[in-house]
Amino acid sequence: MTISYSKLYGLIGYPLGHSFSQDYFNRKFESENVDARYVNFEIPEIGDFHNVVARNPNLAGLNVTIPYKQQVIELLDEMDPEAAEIGAINVIKFIRRNGKLTLKGYNSDIIGFRDSIAPMLTDQHSHALVLGTGGASRAVCYALRSLGIEPQLVSRNRAPGVITYADITPEIIDTHKIIVNTTPLGMYPHVDECPDIPYKLLTPQHLCYDLLYNPDVTLFMKRSADAGAEVKNGLEMLLLQAFAAWNIWQR
Repeated sequence: MTISYSKLYGLIGYPLGHSFSQDYFNRKFESENVDARYVNFEIPEIGDFHNVVARNPNLAGLNVTIPYKQQVIELLDEMDPEAAEIGAINVIKFIRRNGKLTLKGYNSDIIGFRDSIAPMLTDQHSHALVLGTGGASRAVCYALRSLGIEPQLVSRNRAPGVITYADITPEIIDTHKIIVNTTPLGMYPHVDECPDIPYKLLTPQHLCYDLLYNPDVTLFMKRSADAGAEVKNGLEMLLLQAFAAWNIWQR
């Protein structure tokens, strides 16, 4: 795919049917009279990344989503120190100087998540369960620690520093008043799926945050709300990380 605009931006991932970014950025470009276009590059394998770059010499920036937030790192020339510490990136800046192209990776998920959850926090929110161990979970854990909250990773498979869903006891639920879903479970069209946690143990003191935004109310959110917990989806995070990505590309 080759697109002719002064500048081209886009999103790489697979699949991309759920993507919000394309419409958001193209509306922004139109309203601000920016000679640019944002397109989705749905690539089945990370090796296809080279073809996207080669065929689009006007690329100025890319967003990165599932499943490539970690895989793409080895294809970059530089990384922002914060992104390097996390080990996951979702923004690539194309830097062209003296005929040389440099690809630099950043992570705007940190800003998006931190700034969207911070107003909801209270003194009782000192520990969090982070469901999933992918690239998004790394940014979430980093953001939580920056807010003074200790995260505990949860996955289907036990690993150093990671507990399983079966390990979640009533005591753990009681002490971890924040639960963040970073997995794709419940994303459209698989709306009848959700992480396997003991929802009946949740209380009005719990804050259950789903990084998903399609559908607006996931099954994880619905079951959490039914137990009395406060819930939030990932739409505001998406918007905030998009603002941050645009600022990265423009500076």
